[in-house]
Amino acid sequence: MQDLHLIQIEPIVTRAIEEDWGSGDWTTDICVPADKTVRAKIIAKEDCVVCGMDVARAVFHKIDPTIQVDIKVSNGDAVKDRSTLLEISGNARAILKAERVALNLMGRMCGIATLTREFAGKLEGTKTQLLDTRKTTPGLRLLEKSATVVGGARNHRFGLCDGVIVKENHIRAAGGISEAVSRLLESLPPTLKIEVETTNLEEVEEAIQAGADIIMLDNMSPELMKEAVSLVNGRALLEASGNVRLHNLEDVAQTGVNFVSTSAIIHSARWSDLSLLFDV
Repeated sequence: MQDLHLIQIEPIVTRAIEEDWGSGDWTTDICVPADKTVRAKIIAKEDCVVCGMDVARAVFHKIDPTIQVDIKVSNGDAVKDRSTLLEISGNARAILKAERVALNLMGRMCGIATLTREFAGKLEGTKTQLLDTRKTTPGLRLLEKSATVVGGARNHRFGLCDGVIVKENHIRAAGGISEAVSRLLESLPPTLKIEVETTNLEEVEEAIQAGADIIMLDNMSPELMKEAVSLVNGRALLEASGNVRLHNLEDVAQTGVNFVSTSAIIHSARWSDLSLLFDV
């Protein structure tokens, strides 16, 4: 999902511009001559991992296709404070009207990519892979999940139709793990894997016996995760989830789980500080 296509991001860009403009831009349309042209640049005002260059370009081109956008860095690059990310030239009114939307989307994506890179760094040298989750900002999931990939994570399922995860409330509603998995095996396409959420070793064993392909170890201590890894012994893939943070990530990886998923790389990421400046 790292490379976004215009057809995917155009609806997001359009909605964001409509939200920002409302009925028009009084300031720009009155203060700035219609034929004024300028050169500008977007800079990072702190160290960060770059993400969203293609999205920013789409914003400028949505407002004025004649604006020239020269991307100076690549998604995934780690840049320093005051680095130039984009150089822009064209109609001043159009650039001003695109400025805030472009910076908002880029700032959000850079922030997520930066935090994800920090999480991924904690897993270097282990066999555990970092996954994101579906805890995303409504309407921005495509951009946010793209940013986690740029930062070094792998995407978990994008939506409910992408995979099967039997969670606590599914288990309760179905009457148990075995009942839920049995129904899935009867009706699912054979290409889809079944993941089951568990909270203790008894549920882990039940999920194995039921035929789960992936077992989520939810909010388990590292000690209990180690026991689960030993119990499963390669019969299913294991995903650790719940309260995963930077301070305990290495301990979780050392248990031997295949994956660790965390929503923190999205919901706890602060925006990167970026700015658009006109050349004087």
